[in-house]
Amino acid sequence: MPTTNNAVRSQDGTEIAFEESGSGPAVVLVSSALADRSDARKLAALLAEHCTVINYDRRGRGESGDAAEYAVEREIEDIAALIEHAGGSASLFGSSSGAVLALRAAAAGLDVERLAVYEPPFVVEEGDFGPPRNFPQQIGALLAEDRPGDAVKHFMTRAQGMPSFVVNAMRLVPGVWSGLKAMAHTLPHDIAVMGDTQQGRPLDAEEWPVTAPTLVLTGGKSPAGFHAAARAITELLPTAEHRSLPGLNHGAVVMAPKKLAPPLVEFLRG
Repeated sequence: MPTTNNAVRSQDGTEIAFEESGSGPAVVLVSSALADRSDARKLAALLAEHCTVINYDRRGRGESGDAAEYAVEREIEDIAALIEHAGGSASLFGSSSGAVLALRAAAAGLDVERLAVYEPPFVVEEGDFGPPRNFPQQIGALLAEDRPGDAVKHFMTRAQGMPSFVVNAMRLVPGVWSGLKAMAHTLPHDIAVMGDTQQGRPLDAEEWPVTAPTLVLTGGKSPAGFHAAARAITELLPTAEHRSLPGLNHGAVVMAPKKLAPPLVEFLRG
């Protein structure tokens, strides 16, 4: 499927780079923390057999620009610019913190036809795994000390629950660790996107006025907290459904795109 490289200018003038492929109803792919559009390329190729896919670099990553000051609203404006490019309306698919950004974009009133999210990492029950309460300050301090590798490791172990030995092994993979370090400065962006939704408390219904048909997906092999989060957001939205996909875990976008694509296509095609 042919892919074209392009860019749009967001409301604040920041250039947002994206790849476009396929034909049919448009869907914008919103990436997770420490990810750019390369993570979703295999999934994008599968979806492009049925949809027009816009796979973009979030600001500060890949080929997209950035601004001196960050606000979640700027990222929502980035998505708005991509939707405008798509013709004024589009569906969204986001994973992990990108799922929460997609939810916030829909809640902000963008013309979202359908919304699919994979494992938004809300922490809605006391005792579920989540980052420590001073996590933003910890990440900020590591970045201020110019220690991007340590910031990446801290994020993966304390926010994602990844064992230290797995993170240490990733340091040995050529190109992988350098790519993650290059995106470390955007970790505060995802922390801001998550807001106060990882404190072990129920979600605030007023924060999520999403009316678009919504599919909330989880992986059958993922920890129970992801399923609790999925049930919590599904119960708040008037037209949402929750599906668990057998055999998948939190890394499904990269590791299992062939299993993730079919339910997405079914939902996005209506």
